[in-house]
Amino acid sequence: MDQTIIKVVLVLCIGCFMSIALKAQEKQPNILWVITDDQRADALECYNRATTGKSESYLGYVMSPNIDKLAEEGTMFVNAYNNSPMCAISRASMHMGRYPFRSGHYKFFSHQEADVSKPLVSQILREEGYGTAAFGKTHWAVYKNRDRKKDKPNAMFDLVVHFKADLQNKGHGDIFTSGATVEFPDGIFKLIDRKETAVYPDGTIHKYITNDIINGVPEADRKMHEKVDKDFDILRIYTRPHNTLIIGGENPQPAGKTIDGLIVKEMKRYLANTDRSYKTISGRQVEGANTNKPIFVNLGFTWPHTPVIPPKAYRDIFKKKKYKIPEFSTEELSNFPPQLVIHYNECKSDQLTEEEKLQAIRDYYAFCAYGDALIGDAVEVFKKYCEDRNEEYLIVYTVGDHGWHLNEQGVMAKFGPWKQSVHDAIIVVTSDKTKFPADKVVTDITEYVDFVPTLLAAGGVDISKEKYAYLDGYNLQDVVAGKAPERDYALGEINVVNGHRAYMRNLDFAFSMRSRDMWDDVRSPNQNKDVRWALTCDRPKADMALYDLRVDPLEKNNVADHRDYRALADWFREKLGNIVLGDGRVECDWSLPNSYNISNFAGGADDKKLDIPKELIPTIN
Repeated sequence: MDQTIIKVVLVLCIGCFMSIALKAQEKQPNILWVITDDQRADALECYNRATTGKSESYLGYVMSPNIDKLAEEGTMFVNAYNNSPMCAISRASMHMGRYPFRSGHYKFFSHQEADVSKPLVSQILREEGYGTAAFGKTHWAVYKNRDRKKDKPNAMFDLVVHFKADLQNKGHGDIFTSGATVEFPDGIFKLIDRKETAVYPDGTIHKYITNDIINGVPEADRKMHEKVDKDFDILRIYTRPHNTLIIGGENPQPAGKTIDGLIVKEMKRYLANTDRSYKTISGRQVEGANTNKPIFVNLGFTWPHTPVIPPKAYRDIFKKKKYKIPEFSTEELSNFPPQLVIHYNECKSDQLTEEEKLQAIRDYYAFCAYGDALIGDAVEVFKKYCEDRNEEYLIVYTVGDHGWHLNEQGVMAKFGPWKQSVHDAIIVVTSDKTKFPADKVVTDITEYVDFVPTLLAAGGVDISKEKYAYLDGYNLQDVVAGKAPERDYALGEINVVNGHRAYMRNLDFAFSMRSRDMWDDVRSPNQNKDVRWALTCDRPKADMALYDLRVDPLEKNNVADHRDYRALADWFREKLGNIVLGDGRVECDWSLPNSYNISNFAGGADDKKLDIPKELIPTIN
């Protein structure tokens, strides 16, 4: 053979082999993203050991062997903050990588018809070749169209097996709200009646009305309601008008057969039925995992969200445990600004006896312990799927879409700007330990807007491109490697229960303030109308709260009006207000296709630096 031809053939072969090698190096990992609901980080022994040196939470005993093992295999971020302590807003922020004040998603609905809308991370990864599937709770409340009925089932994921639509509505589960009639007179939410379903161990299904403000509860429903409460030791909180949230009790189903147990089974079926169709638990024909694509699986648990009903096996472990019940006094309440007094009145737990508060704490941590077992099961199956195919993997565990108060600040709820609502944790595990080292604890401030850049970068997306400049967070791999910009604070905004409230936190101070002189979402043409109000109104109207975490880690003493802290609170008001109100704030009328306003009077204010003047920081002894 001619030497020239031989050389050409060799060059082509080498080029081919190099191309194959590079492709192998660039192979996208399979991704599992686990999100729990209302989970406190202190339900994890590993978190408590990393932050306090003790396995117990400051309230008492917790149990998390499977999650502890996960933390040992990867990197745990112990100063992670959600960007809104409410399910839909937090999840939208997580899935879009945007602060609520930059997405315009402040409540329960947004759509992608508006120019300011951004895709969910699953939509981007699908474009990058991923097969995408979601199991359990989704609740990001972002829709493709204003008219949700026009949305295709696979608008956000190739496959969604939803805990309510595919399981509870088909008669599977334990005890759950099965529907309610609502009205919206003048745009105000009004609950007419509330229904509940209880699925007994033998499969018998009971449905009954728990409250009805128009017609009253029928006698038969009242008796069934009482029977269910007695049969399963149900503890309810009745603070909010016409609400009967279950904050304690025993699950009718044994471990593995609860709604969250079924969610794990659905994920396992998807992984077991590769490259073929199969039927879900409720009989829907769907497609299993496509082995020709990397997969992105979002596993959304409902625990420990209400109803807090751990299975008997786990409840029995905790029923005799002793716990410290957080104290709350009228003196503490007297320091709340008016907006947070509204929050307290809507969510307070003062009607509960000490024994009932103790039950709520025990059952909450027992539910988290049961969830730990479910996570262990799901992670093991996912890793085996990857290992059987010799494929790389990335596992991201979001410890709660937000937290939950167990009588801190006098409430059993979320929605607040305090630690128990907004301070969470993240665990990241990868088959490549150079990216997220094993048994590593990171204390840098991280935020839930970091999930999208982290997942996209892991999936091979170049997030440095201009098209991704809208992302508000950082790639957590860069945080671990010390390559991400230093971040001095975390941000967020709430608009439920008591109206708009923004918060800013670092490791020394927690600050929050009323951000808008309005209660609900805006309607056209009033988007960003009088947007500077929180910066220019009389000081008391800003409803400021400031906690010095150096001496008050439980946030019991609001010092915003204290003479030693007044100037510092005013400094935080200016800093936070400029960011959330004037650095790209979006307000959108989501009832219209493309009606929004962007406020940018303080562009660049979100510089991630605090640089508090030293003379404003009180000295502590």
